[in-house]
Amino acid sequence: MRPSFLALVALCLAAPLAAQPALTTPRVSPHARVEQTIGLTVVSVDYHRPAVDGRRVWGDLVPYGQVWRMGANENTVFETSTPISVEGQTLPAGRYGLHAIPTEGRWTIAFSRMAEAWGSYSYDPAEDALRVDVTPAPAPGYGERLAFRFDGPTEMAATLVLHWEELEVPLRIEADTPSVVLAQMETDLRGLAGFYWQGWNQIAEYALDHRLRLDDALVWAGRSVERQATFANQMTQAGLLDALGRSAEATTVREAAFTAGTPDDVRAWARARRRAGLAAEADAALARIGPQ
Repeated sequence: MRPSFLALVALCLAAPLAAQPALTTPRVSPHARVEQTIGLTVVSVDYHRPAVDGRRVWGDLVPYGQVWRMGANENTVFETSTPISVEGQTLPAGRYGLHAIPTEGRWTIAFSRMAEAWGSYSYDPAEDALRVDVTPAPAPGYGERLAFRFDGPTEMAATLVLHWEELEVPLRIEADTPSVVLAQMETDLRGLAGFYWQGWNQIAEYALDHRLRLDDALVWAGRSVERQATFANQMTQAGLLDALGRSAEATTVREAAFTAGTPDDVRAWARARRRAGLAAEADAALARIGPQ
């Protein structure tokens, strides 16, 4: 065997173990992700799930008074597709490293603009987008592995809960869903929907029902009527004029709607109003046409 070959073998054997390529195996703390849609806002948490494994967690494995990544391995990452409110404070849309400073009482939860770090070792409070304080509570059951979940989701809000061992930590999240919906509708109306009366009436009616941007909504209702005057969009127009204090104009538009509309038009509009939770409006319109 040539000396040069023997020297190469010796060099390889002498290389430190850290230089050897690692093969893929399951992680001790497995990866997980939870996601919840609140109205049109998508909120998610991407994290790793450590186990209790017979250890004392709070105040020991997770020390009190020190920053903690709220999981294992890389940053726990919180992401929201639109601006939201967390415990009553505004958090812009974005991707955040999620950290906590636990104590035996109140916890501080930090949303860091740095979401790519390993754990909390390089955490810098100067990079926080938001800090909130929350109060943990005893969990209804034991959690061997750390887990996040969303409780009580509605169109406007949900509660993000961390559960590990015998403790739960809740975070109240709220979305300004009506404003988000109007912004999305405006985008939709830049496409094919903008060529038809229905889309313009839908956005105007939504704004009226939520008492938002009423002056804009009156313009949107007008565009709907321009494309095709119907009982539905004229009633939306009349409702907006009433809401803006222009009652005489509202009465004129409403009477024109009832004059041109058929009983079927009125009944269809009334069914839609009832589905929107506005039974009084539906009943008042049906009373105008009497029993059929």
